[in-house]
This record gives sequence, structure tokens and C-alpha cells, in this order.
Amino acid sequence: MIEPEKSKSENVPADSIAVSIGEPAGIGPDIILETWSQRKSLDIPHFTVLGSAQILMTRSKQLQLDIPVSSVVNGLEAKNCQDMLPVIATGNPMSCVTGHPSDANSAGVIEAIELGVKLVISGEFSALTTCPINKKSLYDCGFKFPGHTEFLASLSTVHTGKSTYPVMMLAGPELRSVPVTIHIALSEVKKRLNLDLIVKTARITANELRYKFGITDPVLAIAGVNPHAGEEGTMGLEEVEIIRPAVEILENEGINVLGPLPADTMFHERARKTYDVAICMYHDQALIPAKTLGFDDAVNVTLGLPFIRTSPDHGTAFNLAGSGNAKPDSFIAALNLADKMARTRDRSK
Repeated sequence: MIEPEKSKSENVPADSIAVSIGEPAGIGPDIILETWSQRKSLDIPHFTVLGSAQILMTRSKQLQLDIPVSSVVNGLEAKNCQDMLPVIATGNPMSCVTGHPSDANSAGVIEAIELGVKLVISGEFSALTTCPINKKSLYDCGFKFPGHTEFLASLSTVHTGKSTYPVMMLAGPELRSVPVTIHIALSEVKKRLNLDLIVKTARITANELRYKFGITDPVLAIAGVNPHAGEEGTMGLEEVEIIRPAVEILENEGINVLGPLPADTMFHERARKTYDVAICMYHDQALIPAKTLGFDDAVNVTLGLPFIRTSPDHGTAFNLAGSGNAKPDSFIAALNLADKMARTRDRSK
């Protein structure tokens, strides 16, 4: 039930998207530059990079793209910069050898994300798209968060004073999927899975699909955690004791849900036509089908935040940095989805 996107001419205008540069030694600069070079032919939304103009200029020469880069100081200057790639510099400088990450850039990478959240919450930009980070470099410098998702939720609380519960969604042309538990070991999933977590995740997903995706009455397919969805308790009791009661609560709240469904039969083509999003119990249950069906153009979306955040669904790929072989498809999809969500949100207001 993936709905076709409307053409931009049918929507109200949206502002520029802020893009955090991510790990500068990886393919973040490559996909940014490749995308900017195609922006007119592909009708890509206007975007502004938060990071280092010098790194982008150096990588542009390395890729033989000759992209003109302009340093700007705020969102207004950036939006008026149409023929040059606008960059708002971080206070912490960045420098890099392509393909070789350095802990020295960690402060700048973190600052770019912090700046992005600040500028989007303030209204200077309509959405935030984040390029991939190298978690090891950040961890080595004291970064305390498992990844982007948790860090963005913390920053949101700092700026708004309200706690948020971030929900990770993989959105592709053929499937949207949400993991209830995310970056934990498989052995921990059943220990942490509970009724409240499933209900909370599903509520947030349904709400975001209505107001940021424009789906009036979204259908949520709830996966089981055991083989064959437990076969009525003969292969595990989670479906009976946790998942089915969660489904009943959601049904009583008026949310359109199916399940618990066997995960091995809910992702084929006919099954996918019956729902708008799959709510999965653990990371790989959600991400394997999403990446299999849309490896090059799936988008990581963080739901539950007071702003829009998307990201390409891949890592830093140091082996491809500077080679000209990094595909920008997922980054382009992330920008387009952020733009569409911003327009839908603004119409909902």
C-alpha cells in the first residue's frame, strides 16, 4: 500500500533542507556533490551543507566535478544561493585524508548534527538530512549515544524541554518497516520486548503516517517474534502474552492493525499490498526485507521528533570515498522524502 508520490507542482513550496556532512573521510561529501551536480535535471530540493566548505571543494576536485561552493552564515543566505553549493561552517574545523577517518574530526561531526537540529527547530530549514557517521571515531572521543537516532532525541529535548521517543523507520518504494527494538543483541530482544513498547511504537508510527506522509487511515501490520508467529503458543508465548494484547489495545484506540503475523509470509508482494507499514519486533526483521527490496533507495526516517529527519540507508563506505563510484541514490531519496514530508506536514497544519 505504498502510495505514489505527488509531483512537487501539486504541493506548497518547502524551504531548504539542512544536511549534516557526517564523517568527512567517507562518502558523505561524494554523495552530496554528486547530488548537487544533478539537482536541476532531477528536480532535487534545495539543500545546505553543515560542515566544511574546504573538504567539499577538495573532494569536488578529486571527483572531477568542479562544483562551486559558497560559504554562508545562515539559512536566509543559503536559500538565496542557487548556483553554488551553500555551506554553513562548523566552529570546530575539519580536515581529512579521503578514506581514512580521524578522531580529530569528531567534534566537528557532532557539531554539524547539533547545528542542524538547532536550525531546523528554529525554522531556518524545513528538515534535516544526515550523512553517515563513523561511530567508532565518535565513541573513541566520548560520544555516549548508540547512534544518530538517540542523539537527535536528546538534542530535541534540550531545545524544546520535552522528552521524545524516537522511532526508526526504513522507507522505500515498496516497503516501510519499523523495528520495535533497535540496536541490541538478538539475545536481548525478548528480555526488552514488552506491551508498552509495541503500543508506543505503533502509536507514533500511525500518527506520523497521517500527518507527515498524508495517509489518512494507515494500516499497520504487526509481526510476531517467533517462527510462524508462535503457532498459538506452541513455539513461544510472546505473541499470546505481549503482541496480541498490544494489537487489541491499538484496535480499541481506532488504529487499523493486522496481526500478529508470521514474519516469513508478510513481506511478499501480495502481502505488502495489504498494509502501509510493517511493525517488526527486532532490527534485522525490519531491515533485511527493507534493504532487500530497496537497497539503493531506502531511506532511514526518525519518527516521533518535533522535526523531520531523514538519512541515506548506508554507511560511510571508506573504500568508495573519492573513487567516483559512490551511488547517491539513497541520499537523493532521503532529500526528496524530507521535502515531501515537510510539505505534507505544512498542509496538515
